[in-house]
Amino acid sequence: MPLFQAVILALVQAFTEFLPVSSTAHLVLFPWLLHWPDPGEAFDVALHAGTLLAVILYFFKDWLTLLVCGLGGSYPKSAPAEEIAQHRRMFWYMVVGTIPGGILGKLFDKQIEEHLRTPAIIGVSMILVALLMWWADSKATQARKLEQSNLGDAIGIGVAQAVALWPGVSRSGITITAGLFRNFTREAATRFSFLLSAPLIAGAVAAKLPGLIKVHKAGGLDLPLSTLAVSILISGVVGYVVIAFFLRYLQTRTLKVFVVYRIVFGIIVLVLAFLKVGAR
Repeated sequence: MPLFQAVILALVQAFTEFLPVSSTAHLVLFPWLLHWPDPGEAFDVALHAGTLLAVILYFFKDWLTLLVCGLGGSYPKSAPAEEIAQHRRMFWYMVVGTIPGGILGKLFDKQIEEHLRTPAIIGVSMILVALLMWWADSKATQARKLEQSNLGDAIGIGVAQAVALWPGVSRSGITITAGLFRNFTREAATRFSFLLSAPLIAGAVAAKLPGLIKVHKAGGLDLPLSTLAVSILISGVVGYVVIAFFLRYLQTRTLKVFVVYRIVFGIIVLVLAFLKVGAR
């Protein structure tokens, strides 16, 4: 893969992983439309490593607090007992919320990768989730803050995150939508979504990394390490900026623009798939 293709796809990943528009859809459709070769599993891992870097860096203090408190410590030391208890609960909510996606990913990731990453399926998913997102954004109460999270939220949003394995759904889109249906504010639903993404992305990277290291040592890696490093850096830095922008954006605005984008994009994809524009 030429470096310019890697840079473009890294930018696509950085923008679409955190905005509710489906990174999988865009990463499948860009090469399909432009007749680029499949970048391969190594590149996919590099992009997700960059995404993981972005979400960990942005929420570093939050995760440090959750980890220390969740494992029995107190952070910060001066925090009252009630706040420490809330952080401890939130840590275990993140654990519970990660389980559905982890199980479904382990069981069905290969089948989804081989059989469902088609333009027609992605186009339909883009539109259906857009309508669901519009419903949640316009009808939900949106009164609860992140500190009011409970076990039901963790289970509901965790199941939604598992559904995001279906191409075109969007992990951030469906989990934010689930959070809105749980009556979180838009910002609280998005923070819950982004925090919950870190363990699952880390698990996906960790699961694929040993095999890729083995392939690299055997000389079977098609992509140069420099290209993978540039991809990680770009998706990480730009992803960090996108997270900051999106959280600020939702403080005063709705998800309407993303609903419209998904519907228009989905229709275009279905038309092009029908016309077989991307056929090689």
